[in-house]
Amino acid sequence: MLIAVIDGQGGGIGKAIVEQLRKALGEDAKILALGTNPLATSQMLKAGATAGASGENAIVVNAKKADIIAGGIGIIAADAMLGEVTPAMAHAVSSSDAIKVLIPLNRCGIVVAGTEGKTLPNNIDDAVQTIAALSTGNNKASKGCPI
Repeated sequence: MLIAVIDGQGGGIGKAIVEQLRKALGEDAKILALGTNPLATSQMLKAGATAGASGENAIVVNAKKADIIAGGIGIIAADAMLGEVTPAMAHAVSSSDAIKVLIPLNRCGIVVAGTEGKTLPNNIDDAVQTIAALSTGNNKASKGCPI
């Protein structure tokens, strides 16, 4: 199972996700760090990602290959992260058949109802628990949208 973690700017959220996934899933988990920029990719690699790549093409190509994609909700919004998420990146992520585990951030012009009162670390913990359950088959979520 290939888990792609996508982040931009300083890579702090992606770094936190990768660190916790590595602890939860062990050294055998295939975690791919996809940064909108090299700094974000570097932070996720330092946190224990198996491999990494940066930029629009890396995200577009690898979104198709991933079984699970994780990151802040902005990864599905064109021009999010101060413009780092290009329309092509957002389209590649949102149209991928991968299961998306998105962390609500109430930024980028997106407000997710029902998330008030939860901290970013709480939301990252929830995301990691969801990914761990998905990777072991303990969750009913499915890839794509079957008809």
